[in-house]
Amino acid sequence: MTDLARRYIAFEGIEGAGKSTVARHVADHLRATGHEVVLVREPGGTEVGESIRQILLGDGEAPSPLAEAALFAASRAHLVHTIVRPALTAGSWVISDRTAYSSLAYQAIGRGLDLDAIRTLNDIAIGGLWPGTVVLLTVATDEGLARQAVDDRIGGEAVAFHRAVAAGFDSLAAAEPERFVVVDASKAIEDVAAAVIDRLGL
Repeated sequence: MTDLARRYIAFEGIEGAGKSTVARHVADHLRATGHEVVLVREPGGTEVGESIRQILLGDGEAPSPLAEAALFAASRAHLVHTIVRPALTAGSWVISDRTAYSSLAYQAIGRGLDLDAIRTLNDIAIGGLWPGTVVLLTVATDEGLARQAVDDRIGGEAVAFHRAVAAGFDSLAAAEPERFVVVDASKAIEDVAAAVIDRLGL
């Protein structure tokens, strides 16, 4: 693992797993211990990315599965080029609410697109800069969906789709045990955050 990737931590999981909240807790913990931290979200995190986010998650026309994958990759490419890589190069930690692994789980496994093709598309988009650590927050699909404050276009998909995505994340974690840290997210959010910080040794 490169030094850049070591300071690049992603949070993944199904809708309602608590990724955004736990990511903020970890970012706050790192800042409190003297580290510079950049907190980002996907899709979004830049003006370009937020515009793409509206297309992807808003209530307009739904992109086709391949167009959806390409739009996620485009947002990700801009974020990595303009924010993530410069922050890591400057010595900061980057905490990301989702990364390219979401596209592998949602667009490849969930939508039924070719996994290798989506992996290659995203590898090109991010210039090979994958997170060194991926924290997968796991929660029962029904519980996660019930936790959503507001469901967006993808969050409002059928339960079967989200179950496929959850199984996809499990398979990705099993394939890369050296990169993934799997944490039970069914507990109180403060307990989940504390468990993540402990597991990461931060």
